[in-house]
Amino acid sequence: MKQLSIRLIAIALFLFPTMIMAQGSKEEMDAWMAYMTPGPQQMMLEQSNGEWTEEISMWMAPGTEPMKTTGKCVNKMILGGRYQHSTHTSNFMGMPFEGINILAYDNKRGVFQASWIDNMGTGILNMEGTWDDATKSCSMTGKQTDPMTGKLMDVRQVFTVIDNNNQKMEMYMTKDGSEFKTMELLWKR
Repeated sequence: MKQLSIRLIAIALFLFPTMIMAQGSKEEMDAWMAYMTPGPQQMMLEQSNGEWTEEISMWMAPGTEPMKTTGKCVNKMILGGRYQHSTHTSNFMGMPFEGINILAYDNKRGVFQASWIDNMGTGILNMEGTWDDATKSCSMTGKQTDPMTGKLMDVRQVFTVIDNNNQKMEMYMTKDGSEFKTMELLWKR
């Protein structure tokens, strides 16, 4: 009986959005279809599917020497090619590091969006920004919790496609009114 109830609830949850869409106008249906259909931006993300090695440089404060380590990144498209799911593994200061990024292109708003989580914190970093064809890069901004103060601080990320087998990500944070580079990742396939 319990399994039957669970199955009925699952079927209802699946059919409910479908029934709502079926009752909408053609204009509403067309808008939903355009919003949910993967396009050129999602196909661009798909080109970086696979396993990558990472060379990681991290600066703890402005003007300091970077700490360096290496890692691995695995990218794959999920949910019908709509989102890029990336897992990152490395070691940082003798501790294992794990991170997950979800990268999306919002077809309606025309922006890239990213959500990042890792085992070096308990918050979620959300960023969004736009792609620049001329530089083959995406600049994204967001806010991150400062562990020292508990307040939000501005962060900026620049992701650059160098070629099919090389990519770079640079991360900056603004602290006390000044922006400085905190991280650089070089990916090689």
